[in-house]
Formats: sequence, structure tokens, C-alpha cells
Amino acid sequence: MNEEIVIFAQIVFIDLVLAGDNAIIIGMVASKFPTEERKKIIFWGIGGAVLLRIILTLLTAYLLQITGLRLIGGLALLYICYKLYRDILKSPNSETNSNIKIDKSSFIKAISTVLIADFTMSLDNVLGVAGAAKDHYGLLIFGLILSIILMATAATLISGWIKKYKWIGWVGLLAILVVAIDLIYTDLKILII
Repeated sequence: MNEEIVIFAQIVFIDLVLAGDNAIIIGMVASKFPTEERKKIIFWGIGGAVLLRIILTLLTAYLLQITGLRLIGGLALLYICYKLYRDILKSPNSETNSNIKIDKSSFIKAISTVLIADFTMSLDNVLGVAGAAKDHYGLLIFGLILSIILMATAATLISGWIKKYKWIGWVGLLAILVVAIDLIYTDLKILII
């Protein structure tokens, strides 16, 4: 039971730190369009992000059972920790994902921009949550649902919290770091023996 509480806390903080990026990108892209198109971009963007998140979570949970891939996943999470430290916690004045290029020429291009951004930014969240959940599939599903809810409803609020209360970002970063080290250690222990 204690392990489940620790995993639950890790998943919540990982989601708090990583889930907001997708919604921020969707909002940035949608803001460049008239109101009617903006609603469609938000709808399709969040719908696409939800679908991608479900597919990636199931795929990642399966792949993390394979020896060798946990090591790769752990190393990827270490890179994500470094990137979060540099981008969010170390330079508070930098705007997250401000370097995303937005093509305002068509609705389809806007949707494709959102879906590509969703895919690349969902990977870090899914890897963190799946790595933290281990074999606890109920907690994995909880993490998936929480990330979708946070992405769809509270991204702006969460990014404001992280800027205002640095400790949330640090706890999230620590949770991701613990998951990364655990994934690497688990595979190294198997590979070395």
C-alpha cells in the first residue's frame, strides 16, 4: 500500500509539471485564428492529444516491460529532467514553447501543427507516468486520465502555479528523476547479472 501512495504522488507531480505544455500550444495556435475556427482547432487539438496520449500510454507501458528499453526510457527521462531544469526552473522569464512556428495560412496546417506538438510533448508525460506506475495498471490509467484532464482544463493555471510556487516544479522534477533512476537501475541490474 505504501508503494502505491508513493507512485500516486509521483504521477500527480509528473502530470502537474508535464501536462500543461500541450494545452498551451493548442491555445497559442488557436489564438491566431478567428473565433469560429479557434473553437474547432481547440476541439480537434485536444481530441487528437487525448487519442495520442491513450495510444502512447498503452504502447509505452508494454514497451517498458522489455529489458533494455527501460534503460533507454530512463536516459530519456534524465534528458527531460535536464531540459525542465534549464527551461522552466532555471530561467523563469522564458516563455515555454515560444519557439513553436505557427502557420496561419490554413485550418489544416494549424491542426497539423497542434498534432505534431501534441505527439512530441505527450512522449515525455507518457514516459514519466508509465515509468512511475510500473506494473500498477490502475495507477497508470489514473495518470492518463489526470494528464488529459489537466491538459484540457488547467494548463494556464498550472503554468502559473509553477512560476509562482517553484517548489511544485522542483518536486515534479525530483519525481521524474526518481523514476528515471529506477528505470535505469532496474535494467542495469538485469543486464549486469
